[in-house]
Amino acid sequence: MKADAVLMVDWSARSAPSPARPVADAIWIGEADGQAVTDSYHRTRHAAMAALEARVSLALGRGERLLIGFDFPFAYPAGFARTLTGTDDPLALWDWLAERIEDGPDNGNNRFEVAAAINRTLTGIGPFWGRPAHLDLADLPTHGSTRTCTLFAERREVEQRLKSTQPCWKLYTTGSVGSQALLGLPRLAALRRRFSGQIAVSPFEPADAPIVLAEIFPTLLDKVVRARTGSDDIRDRVQVRTLAEAFRALPPRRLGEMLGEGDPVEGWILGIGHTDELDAALAESAPGPLAPPPLSDDCFALPRGTDWTPVDTALAELRARIRPVTGTGDIAVAEAEGRVLARDAVARRAHPPGANAAVDGYGFAHAATGAGPQELPLLAGRAAAGAPFGGRVPEGCALRILTGALLPEGVDTVILEEDTASDGERIAFHGPLRRGANTRRAGEDIAPADTVLPAGRRLTPADLATLSAAGLGRVTVHRPLRVAVLSTGDELAEGGDADSPAQTVDANRPMLLATLARWGMVPLDLGIVPDDPDAVRAALDRAAGEADAILTSGGASAGDEDHMSRLLSETGSMATWRVALKPGRPLALGMWGGVPVFGLPGNPVAAFVCTLIFARPALLRLAGADWAAPEGFDLPAAFAKRKKPGRREYLRARLRDGRAEVFASEGSGRITSLSWAEGLVELPDGAAEIAEGDPVRFLPYGSFGL
Repeated sequence: MKADAVLMVDWSARSAPSPARPVADAIWIGEADGQAVTDSYHRTRHAAMAALEARVSLALGRGERLLIGFDFPFAYPAGFARTLTGTDDPLALWDWLAERIEDGPDNGNNRFEVAAAINRTLTGIGPFWGRPAHLDLADLPTHGSTRTCTLFAERREVEQRLKSTQPCWKLYTTGSVGSQALLGLPRLAALRRRFSGQIAVSPFEPADAPIVLAEIFPTLLDKVVRARTGSDDIRDRVQVRTLAEAFRALPPRRLGEMLGEGDPVEGWILGIGHTDELDAALAESAPGPLAPPPLSDDCFALPRGTDWTPVDTALAELRARIRPVTGTGDIAVAEAEGRVLARDAVARRAHPPGANAAVDGYGFAHAATGAGPQELPLLAGRAAAGAPFGGRVPEGCALRILTGALLPEGVDTVILEEDTASDGERIAFHGPLRRGANTRRAGEDIAPADTVLPAGRRLTPADLATLSAAGLGRVTVHRPLRVAVLSTGDELAEGGDADSPAQTVDANRPMLLATLARWGMVPLDLGIVPDDPDAVRAALDRAAGEADAILTSGGASAGDEDHMSRLLSETGSMATWRVALKPGRPLALGMWGGVPVFGLPGNPVAAFVCTLIFARPALLRLAGADWAAPEGFDLPAAFAKRKKPGRREYLRARLRDGRAEVFASEGSGRITSLSWAEGLVELPDGAAEIAEGDPVRFLPYGSFGL
């Protein structure tokens, strides 16, 4: 069998919803599709099955094949099914149980009562045992040792091969897989009915349907799981991820052979006896960090004859030459803020997941209402978020409903509480109401299989909410870009160490390191490098070995001590881009050891402007993000200026009283202007004469991610 995706389900027999915060002994679903391994946590069996049904629908719509494993017995010891149904067919027993088991959206169920009723029909005491002490069920013993029923074996053949398995008759306390089966098999029976003819169950049916269900054992690959489980990990989550990944890694022929193994009456655990083979397949498929091909050494070479390059041309050249250089991997959504998506994020569930009420009020069928005064009798009970109404609302009746509650069957319209009068038995209001008023449709925001966020997006806190609502627990992201920062010059000193007028404080490095961190990158501080070619070479060697990109300031011109440009020229990759902008100077670009080098001006103001305009979009693209052009808006100028043609200018500016003020001096040595400013005013390449009140383009620092 060739499975496009493998899903592994760790089931739960809880009688109440699991905690909102993910925990063990709840429902976990792991999925491996050959490109990524993801997982999701579900508080109720109802929610888990809704997610699985959506995934099956999506697969069938795409023409995909799925293997879905569940960690509870698919059958009982020989003779049990025949005793209850008259046939040895385990799937007939699934349907028999589905007719008797009640399992509500809140996990409330009658499994103990059904087990007691089965015991009552058999000779002796048992075979089911285990119940809470407060349940008075005489036919269901609390301990297995008090049973006398000998009609069936204690364990199936497959369970005798794994001594750590628990018998399917055990319904209470640790390892009560009997309860999991009683609550799981009816759910699978319903799944088979909904997707009739599209689902096969191994080993009872040939595995040739688009969707194949199989029984699994979570600790089958226990050695691998132990190695993968950290101190803060939830073991159940690691188990389903590992199993999904292992079975997805098997060659299709071997997976098909394993699905064909086992007893057609008692069932089988997929993969039993093949642990070493699964371990090997998992090891072979384990991907290392995805390594894109390196940039070429002539990456930044401009066409012959290029002289002064307009800003837009320089940006277009950079955009065409730069591509992502970071590897990718999966990460939990909760930890993904600031990371760059490497793959489109595709919704696994709808949002809202079901039609629900948008207000507190009363729900009813629109068809039962009309214009003018209306009066409807009230049903007993209510629907609330997380506590749905279990029955149907007859046409002509109303039901109390609270914001976020699922619309019960028979309800398609909700009236706001404030628009009604009620005596507790009836409600009165004025019609007409629009059909569907005050309701939200299932999936009106997000539908399963929607691309909710595209690859290349740098994730924000708001994005984490979107991803979570779409049912995603993990996403595939780029590894953070590592950027080495160094300053060159014998005259430079750290801020607290400069004690001579001949020394210049290195203001660039702290500024650049902090800026990179704000952009979600990993800054590497290589310090101040003296004007010595061997020292500069050693610093570049170190940077190329530890980083994905290098930012330097100073030493990139053609002076006696400008060793940076001389060394880059030795590699044959040096490109001096004479960009027509102010403040700024030629931008030195090159490659060192396969790593791109951005040589920034030594002047802090020019270095800051060049970093925002050129380094930022290039570095973000190297990190896997979309090309980032700053967003600005037009404001009246609070200044007057005459500008010559030939260069684009960026003035340090701030917004006051709805107008753009610029710093009093345009000198690029005025470092205080960077703190005074809140952004940049961008003046065009051509000549301009600006009077107060004329519109100018303002680029706030926020549009540069600062």
